[in-house]
Amino acid sequence: MNDDAAQRETPPLSVFHREARMMGVNMWGRAMFSFIFPFSFPPSILLIIFIVVFVLLMVTRRSLPGTDPPAQGSIPCLPRLPVLGSLPWLGGSVPPHLLFTQLARRYGPLFALYLGPHYTVVVNNHQHAREVLLQRGKDFAGRPSMVTTDLLTREGKDIAFSDYSPLWKLHRRLVHNSFTLFGEGTSRLQDIVLSSVDSLCAELLSCGEHGFDPCPAVTRAVTNVVCMLVFSATYQHGDAELQEVIRYNDGIVETIARGGLVDIFPWMKVFPNKSLSKLKECITVRDRLLTRKLEEHKASLSDGDPRDLLDALLKGKTGSGRGQRSSGSEDEGITDDHVLMTAAEAFGAGVETTSTTLLWILAYLLHHPEVQERVQRELDEHVGSDRAVCVSDRSRLPYLDCVINEGMRIRPVSPVLIPHTAMTDSSIGGHSVSRGTRVLVNMWSIHHDPKHWDKPDLFNPDRFLDDQGQRVTPHCFLPFGAGPRVCVGESLARLELFLFLSSLLQRMSFRQPDGAPPPNLQGRLGVVLQPLPYKVVVSPRSGWQRGAK
Repeated sequence: MNDDAAQRETPPLSVFHREARMMGVNMWGRAMFSFIFPFSFPPSILLIIFIVVFVLLMVTRRSLPGTDPPAQGSIPCLPRLPVLGSLPWLGGSVPPHLLFTQLARRYGPLFALYLGPHYTVVVNNHQHAREVLLQRGKDFAGRPSMVTTDLLTREGKDIAFSDYSPLWKLHRRLVHNSFTLFGEGTSRLQDIVLSSVDSLCAELLSCGEHGFDPCPAVTRAVTNVVCMLVFSATYQHGDAELQEVIRYNDGIVETIARGGLVDIFPWMKVFPNKSLSKLKECITVRDRLLTRKLEEHKASLSDGDPRDLLDALLKGKTGSGRGQRSSGSEDEGITDDHVLMTAAEAFGAGVETTSTTLLWILAYLLHHPEVQERVQRELDEHVGSDRAVCVSDRSRLPYLDCVINEGMRIRPVSPVLIPHTAMTDSSIGGHSVSRGTRVLVNMWSIHHDPKHWDKPDLFNPDRFLDDQGQRVTPHCFLPFGAGPRVCVGESLARLELFLFLSSLLQRMSFRQPDGAPPPNLQGRLGVVLQPLPYKVVVSPRSGWQRGAK
């Protein structure tokens, strides 16, 4: 593929806008943190609600001290209206990461807006992002409280959505230590993933020369890995409990992705809301399953090495309450709710992000068969076909690592990071930021900034290699965030992506079905940025047929 054609593979911003309008999809409403109106309320109810709120606001603002918004420094800000804030200027069909990128061209890389009453700063370049995440990481380590995420996490008993506190730090440390069971230097993750890869390969190859959508099989395989990591359960294709896990996880993802006014105006949860009701139902199913697994683990817990994440968390939390109370900041320690929500988050984060990244990379490999062939040559040279890929092979497979990095750059699964909150008065780029301000980091803009990425819409793994063929990591590459809020499962996710992709490309080749168009690379925004469905044809590699399997 020549450079001109390759540059056209990823639609520019204007094409995204046009396609979104043609599809008539309000993708903004699907963003994880519920930024704009859903359509689960009848217009008449919305009108009544607006009138009541507006009147109450006008009546009370004169009698209540401190109701005027504080001065927010010199950061350019979108227009706003009472109650609604800047929401009327954020409507339409443009996804938030693209809308923010567009607004940055008008207002600059750092601008502000009001999500209802919430003053929010949007960061669009890596210098400001590193300031928020790293240099002033503790200043901006807070999380806003939202109705949907509070339901999802039992009022913030997880890692990702919980507010920053001494108890959260203790919890994160416990989770991090538990993850070391499966990290580099151990074979446990490798054994689990390779077992799942065997099943995945058998399922993919069973389709013969017929084109099929790889998404269901990949999602099942990744879900099985997480089930094994969390509670040592292995499932065969079609197992009822595995299907239950997939169903409730899909249901949670679907309802969270719809967003809602309740996350901007929490008092609106008193009104009928189908999405909120569906979310509660899925959470009930999830918690029933995970509670059963937790009780089984408690009953069989022994003094030996932990079998899985639940074992490690139960063992690690034994003395955590005593350590936490000694800090004098909270009269509680790590509870069973923290253990359950950590397990739940492993599914919510581990399945959706890993499977989506793999599917994006496969989509781009169909556009770039030469990249697939180069990865396979590297595998043939440094691993061969007589054995499975091992974690220890990673240092000998730099190009494959670059393909993974490029996949995470060009299609970040979280194009806008989970909102941060300023925990103290601070600043960004020399502009003052008041305590309580919400901060959004637009990772899409950072990963597509032409000032730092040559031809950013071109899939080019070589951008992560230097002139000597050694790996390089640009400062503006932040797929897992950074600082105090960096993804706690980053090392596990990287190892899992490496083992899945290397094993698949060692054993089989992927191509487009004859006469089929290449995958659409526009994507659709739900909880994560997902590729649109596409079909592949897989064929076994001759070398692997003579190998270990």
